[in-house]
Parts: sequence; structure tokens; C-alpha cells
Amino acid sequence: MKLKVSISMDEETLRRVEARIKGGIFRNKSHFIELATQRMLEK
Repeated sequence: MKLKVSISMDEETLRRVEARIKGGIFRNKSHFIELATQRMLEK
């Protein structure tokens, strides 16, 4: 089950995330954040 969460990030970071989404690398912000979190937890 997925739960909604709220996060804050600086504008430049958000712009970079949105550029990756527009580039077709990620489906949406949730997809990006979930994958990035998983990668950090695996380290």
C-alpha cells in the first residue's frame, strides 16, 4: 500500500527533478522520490 507524504525541497532541486520527468526518465515526482529513497536505503 502506498501512502501520501509531503516533502519540501529548494527550487533548483525541484527544477532538476522536473527536467528529468519531462525528459521521460521518470513517470512523475513520486516515482523519482521513491526510486531515490530506495537507492539511498540500499547503501
